[in-house]
Amino acid sequence: MTPATAPCGGPEATARPEPVISLRQVSTRYGDHVVHAGLDLEINRAEIFALIGGSGSGKSTLLREMILLQRPDTGAIEVLGTDLMTLDAAQAQTLRQRWGVMFQHGGLFGSLSVLENVGLPLREHTTLDSALIDSIATWKLGLAGLAPEVGALFPAELSGGMVKRAALARALALDPELLFLDEPTAGLDPVSAAGVDALVVQLRDLFGLTIVMITHDLDTLWQVADRVAVLADGRVQGVGSMAELSQRSEPAIRQFFEGPRGRAAQAEAKPASRAAAPGRPAAGAATSAASLLPTSNQEPSSTPK
Repeated sequence: MTPATAPCGGPEATARPEPVISLRQVSTRYGDHVVHAGLDLEINRAEIFALIGGSGSGKSTLLREMILLQRPDTGAIEVLGTDLMTLDAAQAQTLRQRWGVMFQHGGLFGSLSVLENVGLPLREHTTLDSALIDSIATWKLGLAGLAPEVGALFPAELSGGMVKRAALARALALDPELLFLDEPTAGLDPVSAAGVDALVVQLRDLFGLTIVMITHDLDTLWQVADRVAVLADGRVQGVGSMAELSQRSEPAIRQFFEGPRGRAAQAEAKPASRAAAPGRPAAGAATSAASLLPTSNQEPSSTPK
């Protein structure tokens, strides 16, 4: 994983964004229940892209289809230049190693230490020796804001915020080009949630990752997402920055801007929209991406339970 280089002007800086994920006319049904009905969507390289929608709108199903856990009934899905509908098992396994997934509740194995959890993808998919895997896993914990001593703990000994960070470290284990985050701040207190938000932005800015997330956290949507897609009635009802979507009149979109929580999140949003330049570091970011680099005297970012 190498730091990303931001464009510095010229033709490349104004070129059309490069799609990393493309969905065309995707339709999915569970019996008579239609989840997706000819859904179209594109997600560009190095952007933080959020999927939102009411319960049953098909967000989780769409995520499973993008990570090869489920196939749509019809349509085409292309990820990292590869048609998912034509892959054999070996090709699918190779492609999965190019992305990382952070599950909503962490998905850490309770019988393994944090260090073993983070190193598990390396043990499964590489021939590196154990000592090197442990070193890499410790490095990934540092990238996620956790001190080396946290690696000796077990998942049950971690706070909610630490579980999220450990799960993110594991998702980074194979140096992915693409990260999928399922409710990365769900269940966290405001301080821990803000820390995870800042970490997501820093990782994108440092490594040029494309990040796709499902979230109901309005603060995350306003402060972190470059673009947001609103799902309802089997289709994408709107795509844009939160500032752009706030001007839309469709009921499926308006629900995210009305009420006390919606108005409060909008009022607290930074004046400079992150969506103005997807894939590039935002002015006034809370912390420099370089601060993610672990140091010898790094302290835990959270306290174990």
